Amino acid sequence: MLFDIIGWIGMILVLLAYALLSTNRIKNGILYQVLNFLAGTLMAIGLYPKNAWFSFTLQIIWAIIALVSIIKLTKNKQG
Repeated sequence: MLFDIIGWIGMILVLLAYALLSTNRIKNGILYQVLNFLAGTLMAIGLYPKNAWFSFTLQIIWAIIALVSIIKLTKNKQG
């Protein structure tokens, strides 16, 4: 049950991030990437006990891409 709730929160975050970006309320910046990172991570946690390895792997990759983007955006702001 706890893993399902965590997964649902992740799903809501990915939809929220996409909706905010698509309606021009946020830009493809740190906030968008943080939402994607959290969404991917939470969905992966929710999927892990279900042995849905293809979806789990997709979410891990999604979170890694977002994390790399966060690092790049942070470096660009500093320098």
